[in-house]
Amino acid sequence: MRQIFLDTETTGLAADNGDRIIEIGCVEMLHRKLTGNNRHIYVNPGRDSHEEALKVHGITSEFLQDKPKFAEIAQDLLEYLKGAHVVIHNAPFDLGFLNMELALLGQPPVKDVVASVTDTLVMAKELYPGKRNSLDALCDRLEVDNSGRTLHGALLDAELLADVYINLTRGQDALLMDDASALDASGHKPAAMDLSGFVLPVITATEQELAEHEAVLLQIDKESKGKTVWRTLATA
Repeated sequence: MRQIFLDTETTGLAADNGDRIIEIGCVEMLHRKLTGNNRHIYVNPGRDSHEEALKVHGITSEFLQDKPKFAEIAQDLLEYLKGAHVVIHNAPFDLGFLNMELALLGQPPVKDVVASVTDTLVMAKELYPGKRNSLDALCDRLEVDNSGRTLHGALLDAELLADVYINLTRGQDALLMDDASALDASGHKPAAMDLSGFVLPVITATEQELAEHEAVLLQIDKESKGKTVWRTLATA
């Protein structure tokens, strides 16, 4: 599966009120492995950023003066995203801006170009209901190093999002090996080892250990007012 982790920075919060995209960051992952085939694009929006937005991303109008307009990078971006499974944190925000920019050029919305869109904010809310689920909060919770994120940046945030996504979706199946991983260096399966001749030692508990174990069970039984599983099943 080819996945693209995408983030944008903008002049403000309202795509439907004249705000524009100023930066796009994309990180490609193929079969859960980063490929290095990323995209990082600064865009001249033709307007200044709102003061509050500037505090967030720190990208000035002076810096963006010689950068391309969105119309100049749109086709390359669409080709890059074509057929990919796109992953975005708070997807409605970024898609709202991308679709607005594309609509101004008579281009189709993102959903018509990509295979699917996954919103990691929705995923996080399902996994951690009632908790903060911003990208920074998820980095802290999932032990993803975001110490370099003093300001928001599209490429850095896309890279962090890829790490967060891997942690969000890492399940028990990650510990399983397929048949290919069981091959030796020559490409053959190693011979099965007969373990029937091995005798495993059995270490029994001492009388003191048994007594201590029984004391713990009695305490648990007392605290639960006789509702422990072993008592309930014994009387069932």
